[in-house]
This record gives sequence, C-alpha cells and structure tokens, in this order.
Amino acid sequence: MSFAEASAVEPAGEGRWTAEIQPRWDIAGAANGGYLLSVAARASALAADRPDPASVTAHFLAPASPGPVTIETEILKAGRRFTTVRAVMTSAEGRPLAATLGSFTDLAEAAGVERVDAQPPELPPVEDCIPVEPTDTFPPPFMAQVELRLHPEDFGFGGPTSGVPRIRGWFRWREDEPLDTIGLLVATDAFPPTIFNANLPVAWTPTLELTTHVRFAPHDDHEWLRCAFTTRFITGGFLEEDGELWDDKGRLMAQSRQLALVPRG
Repeated sequence: MSFAEASAVEPAGEGRWTAEIQPRWDIAGAANGGYLLSVAARASALAADRPDPASVTAHFLAPASPGPVTIETEILKAGRRFTTVRAVMTSAEGRPLAATLGSFTDLAEAAGVERVDAQPPELPPVEDCIPVEPTDTFPPPFMAQVELRLHPEDFGFGGPTSGVPRIRGWFRWREDEPLDTIGLLVATDAFPPTIFNANLPVAWTPTLELTTHVRFAPHDDHEWLRCAFTTRFITGGFLEEDGELWDDKGRLMAQSRQLALVPRG
C-alpha cells in the first residue's frame, strides 16, 4: 500500500473526516507519530483548501492502533497566504489520539530573500550506508514502509555506538512513489531515536510533541533526502530531537523538533 493510500482521508460532513490507520505503520503496536500526524495534516490541508503544511504541531494523547479514526477540523483563520487549522483525531471508541495545529499554504508560491548558515549533513554515498531492513521482530513493522540508509557511524543497533546522540542517513519511500509535503512529516519521525547512540540503557522513546516546518515541496520523483537528527539535552525524563531534511540540490526542505519521553527504570 502506498503512503498516499495509507494516509488517505474521506469527507464525512462539514469539518469532519474519516480515515483508516493502517497496520504495519506502527512501532511496538502503536502507529508511528509522523504517520499519525500526516493523516491529521491531510485532513487539515483539505479543510484549508491549501496543499502544503508550512508549520504543523502534533500533541500525541494516546497510542493509536490500526482501525478507523475520525478527524474533526476547525479553521481558526483563513488569510491571503495561510490558513490555520486545528484538528483532533479520535478512535472509533471516541478516545482522543492526537491534537494538531497547523498553518497551510501553497509552497509553489513561496519566494523571498535567502540566507542559509548551514550545510547538508555529510554522508557517504547511499550504497555505502547501512540499510535498515524490516524483520518479524526488530526493526519494527513501520520500517517496511520507508527506505532508510544510515551513516555507518550512527548504526547503533545492538553493537558499538558512537556515544553521540545523533542519527544521519538517507530517506525515501520503499515504493516508487513521489514524496510530497505531507510525506515530509513522516520523514521527520522515521529514523531510529538518537538516544540509541548515547550509551544509555534505554530503548524506544515515545513522542509527546512533534513540530515540523516545511520550506519547499520535494521534486516529483523518487529522490533521496539527506537527513540528520541530533539531541543535546537528555534530562528530567525528556529529550529533544532536532531534525533537518535536505534534498539532492542542497536545499533545506524541512526542519523538525520533537519532544520525547525517556522511559523510567
């Protein structure tokens, strides 16, 4: 199933949408946060009648299992360039799963002066990076939906780690599917946690909040994105992950910041 199919929504009345959270888009039984955000953003973009999220934030309220969901959207402001939409996703049982707030626009019309005081992350060629291949146990089922190639220095699955809470690598869909701006929301949450390389006794870190800023729409082809995620603070039971997604032309496509929980014990 393509990402477009897995994140599709259907109208169900004014400001109301339905969708199906698909199996095998999960981490340990709970839908991946970026995927969940993309479904809510798909409904919000349609409600706004604007295709691209410029900035969107999700607060994750409960784990989401495969099955039907409802997304209630509310337009808070419709301006000349941006429409701001609030959305709440609930399960078939009426349990709130996620709440999002986003500003939507048409990035084909984006223009302005530029100054970029950063460079894309340095990565070996795709063929020299380590593929993350899905298995029946580990990595989790979600990894079958995306194609990741990790920097050899950052591949800390059960082996020696760098000690630096950082993950760098290449991203694209496994299927030959164009990447759109809604798909960029998934890319910001597709990589293993940075804490895997921090020499700390923790595993998966559940996401509390995820914000993504989208700068450009991807090319209409099956391109690789050059990605980097870093953490500076693991404290008080939380960690942050700052992400950058760059295209093959050296353009910054999107940035993200995620607040995640460090499991106790």
